[in-house]
Amino acid sequence: MTKDKVNEIKISYKEKRTLSKSPAIKSSADAAQLLFEHWDKDTIGLHETFKVLLLNNSNKVKGVYELSKGGITGTLVDIRILFAVVLKSVSVAMILSHCHPSGKLMPSEADKKLTEKIKKAAAFFDVNVLDHIIVVPCGGYYSFADEGIL
Repeated sequence: MTKDKVNEIKISYKEKRTLSKSPAIKSSADAAQLLFEHWDKDTIGLHETFKVLLLNNSNKVKGVYELSKGGITGTLVDIRILFAVVLKSVSVAMILSHCHPSGKLMPSEADKKLTEKIKKAAAFFDVNVLDHIIVVPCGGYYSFADEGIL
């Protein structure tokens, strides 16, 4: 019997800076400010983008990952890719975020359903979804956690 050759899977994670120098997220305002700083100001009003803020168990920022770019009224979020990133970075918590190019801060029903779907999946991995923040071109934000809908 001959052995079939298969691809070898290699997973790695490398921090560019020590977490002791990373900011800690203490509020939705901290998270929103950091996320807004990582948005391309030239395109925030053009199309929806979905990002995730990855955190350690002290809520120190491990990084911001851009998961998808979409159209004017939506973007596709593949939660398999989201969790591949969360697990590869050995994150224990995350803050979801996306922009509304329209400037409207209120979440849509699709936003709420996606958040609940991700939250349920995260529970299987003992990963906390701390918030989902919607940012808009003018710099305002909406926090699911602050509004009690997380």
